[in-house]
Amino acid sequence: MIKLHKSLNGKQLTSISLLTFIGIMGLFAPLIMPNDPFLVDVSKKFLEPSWAYPLGTDHLGRCILSRILLGIRYSLGSAIFIQLIASFFAICIGAIVAFKRGIIDYLFIRICDVLLAFPTLVLAFGLLGILGPSLRNVLLALIVTQTIYYSRILRGLFISVREKEFIKAAKISGTSGVKLILRHFVPNIMAPMLTIISFDLGKVILEIAGFSFIGLGVQAPTPEWGMMISEGKQYIRLHPELMLYPGAAIIIVVLLFTILSGHNKKVGH
Repeated sequence: MIKLHKSLNGKQLTSISLLTFIGIMGLFAPLIMPNDPFLVDVSKKFLEPSWAYPLGTDHLGRCILSRILLGIRYSLGSAIFIQLIASFFAICIGAIVAFKRGIIDYLFIRICDVLLAFPTLVLAFGLLGILGPSLRNVLLALIVTQTIYYSRILRGLFISVREKEFIKAAKISGTSGVKLILRHFVPNIMAPMLTIISFDLGKVILEIAGFSFIGLGVQAPTPEWGMMISEGKQYIRLHPELMLYPGAAIIIVVLLFTILSGHNKKVGH
């Protein structure tokens, strides 16, 4: 951790700080929201920014700032959840395949070759077409696609680490099974995994927003950023701010993760 912290430059430290701050705002959104994000009052639609409504109101009179704050949970929170769950399953699958090898490894590679012949986004589209539109199904579809992608990568990482001298020494000393994986394998694949996870977090946020925008993801009135852009697109000429504010939120968060992933790439090398 000390080595990792020392390798961070000013931009990475700033991005981590800002992402942490944004995450805290999402966590405590119900306490800091100026208004009820679900309260519909058409008599207050399209209000300009004021003390009561810092970013104004949308076409249904709902507070835009409150919806963006709560949307952190659905956009950033969902992306983090997807990455954590997918990484956990990928580590388990990658470790099993790397250790068993043989027919299990052969079948795993062939299945991955078939599934990864399609871009993960296309594969997620197919799953959503079968499961139907909803936040739960978006989470499930993206967890499945990310797990498949990460499992293939982690298999290679586990195999490369398996041949190292310290692994052989650990086996001779009697360390095996889960303890061997957690103590010696996982710490040595952490750097490249952090690179992939942090870089893909921005991509996953964009995918969640994209699915919501086209109607396959989060459904109204849930204040997810992509859904907010979708709701505001019909008013783009007279009230572009309905798309501008959630769009800016997506750009900022994705940019921060891109900056952070730049650090992790250096660490991984």
